[in-house]
Amino acid sequence: MQSTKPGPPDIVSEIRDHYTDRHNEADRLQTTLKGRLELQRLKELLAEHLPPAPAQIADVGGGPGRHAEWLAELGHDVVLLDPVERHVEQARAAGINAVIGDARRLPWDNESKDVVLMAGPMYHLTRDEERRLAVREAVRVLRPGGVLAVIAINRNANLIGSTLANTLQTRREVVEDILNDGYSFENERMAETTYHTVAQLRSELAPFVDRVRISGLTGPGGWLTVVIDAHFKDMPLPPSIGAPDPLETALACSRLADGQPHLVHASSLLLAIGRRA
Repeated sequence: MQSTKPGPPDIVSEIRDHYTDRHNEADRLQTTLKGRLELQRLKELLAEHLPPAPAQIADVGGGPGRHAEWLAELGHDVVLLDPVERHVEQARAAGINAVIGDARRLPWDNESKDVVLMAGPMYHLTRDEERRLAVREAVRVLRPGGVLAVIAINRNANLIGSTLANTLQTRREVVEDILNDGYSFENERMAETTYHTVAQLRSELAPFVDRVRISGLTGPGGWLTVVIDAHFKDMPLPPSIGAPDPLETALACSRLADGQPHLVHASSLLLAIGRRA
């Protein structure tokens, strides 16, 4: 596979506006319970696949750099790429080596990375061929035996999440579109977003990497965090619910579910990991 010449990221304006004007991705993994669970779980699930430091790691679609930060703290040489200028500026302000770019046209040489983490492209690239191109590019820059880690959003997530947040009746058409097609033109929460089934995610990765393993990133414990973020974000939990730390409860639940492969389908976020042959 030959290197492709990088060009300006041609993300749609809705995505740029979403992350620039409506949503602060820099805060999500720290200020919401679900975000904190997601961050902790990725650290745990990815750790067993990371090579010894200092490895060459590319964080593709890495946003403002929350994942790049902890990977760098482990001693790895991390470079972040994102199409949103605001994210790249935030990452650089945090001391991260970050560049503006496109997952479909990576600026790095063939076989130059030990690990590629893709935490955004698989759901913000809405056409099958674009996602496959992004995966092909990630594999191109991986060394033989290198690790590809991909995050996707479960197609079931909107149905369960909207029910728990008690917004299903107002979002019913959007939820039905996503369940049927994996996409909705009327999705007010996140523009230009694809939602995967487990089988679909595996089929998009299997032609490019070996030994694909799909885990429930947030797991079934993530739904506890959805309830708390939706209904108790600005108020204390009732004593009967708040006695244990809900984050620890969610983590315990999802760790138990890791031993039950059928429970992958109960997670709002999916983590797929494979290796380049």
